[in-house]
Amino acid sequence: MTEQDVRHLLAKLPPLREEIGKIIVGQQQVLDEVLVALLAGGHALLEGVPGLAKTLLVRTLASATDLPFRRIQFTPDLMPTDILGTEVLEEDHGTGHRSFKFNQGPIFASLVLADEINRTPPKTQAALLEAMQEGHVTYAGQEHALPKPFFLLATQNPIEQSGTYPLPEAQLDRFLLYIRIGYPTEQEELAVLSGTTGAARAEVKPVLGGEDIRQLQQLVRQVSLSPELLGFVNRLVRATRPATSPVKFIQEYGRWGAGPRAGQALILCAKARALLQGRFAATLDDIHTLAPPVLRHRVLLNFNAEAENLTPDDAVAALLRDVVV
Repeated sequence: MTEQDVRHLLAKLPPLREEIGKIIVGQQQVLDEVLVALLAGGHALLEGVPGLAKTLLVRTLASATDLPFRRIQFTPDLMPTDILGTEVLEEDHGTGHRSFKFNQGPIFASLVLADEINRTPPKTQAALLEAMQEGHVTYAGQEHALPKPFFLLATQNPIEQSGTYPLPEAQLDRFLLYIRIGYPTEQEELAVLSGTTGAARAEVKPVLGGEDIRQLQQLVRQVSLSPELLGFVNRLVRATRPATSPVKFIQEYGRWGAGPRAGQALILCAKARALLQGRFAATLDDIHTLAPPVLRHRVLLNFNAEAENLTPDDAVAALLRDVVV
């Protein structure tokens, strides 16, 4: 890409935020993290109590990016074929020849919302693993490529345990970011109430297309990261492992640490955040900002931590405080 092409692409990012902001009030950090995951080419898991506009955020993103969008509502009786697709027997009325044809499921879209993913059993959750990691689906021994870009956003409700199936650690690791959504501020909630109970409705216009997103994802990998910051990310990830960690918090409360995929995710996300802000070099602030959503689902704590009400976010804070920059 020429410098003019790059400038043209980056000029579309502020209008993208503005279009999403017509519907989504506040939640700037959540929106930034979703866009970081999109530009970094990964997938994101959104967690928040009901009514915080998780589904609306994804729908608005789909409208603002002009991507083919599908929503899958996960339920206890959902089967893997309901997501991936299935084969049907077709007959050619001219020749009488019969053959099987693969009918694509809702996973074959550029932007997929897996709503309440923890309400379906592990067998169905596992149907997403290959799609998330490899970018294709295998059915009856045949590989079927997914569209590019392919971006999966899953949501889950943290407050109900009855009838839910927590995601296994192996599948959690496939998510680039684990994004937590909190309650809005008083002013933001007032704006939501006034803006959603009247007759006027905002219209979201598409800003980015699929080709724009593919080019931005390529551009993210060209963002600079200094060798010093690369070494810091490496030390930070290795410090999450209790057996070799120099951090006292991890030694005392850690049960399992992050693998190399966490370092890859943190570097790509830092580069994506830099690009979102119009920079071509990632900084220490980018790494500090994105360490919690990158690491909170990759650091497992022991029973002592649970007894003291300590969370993975507390572990990440200790890591950022104690690992030498």
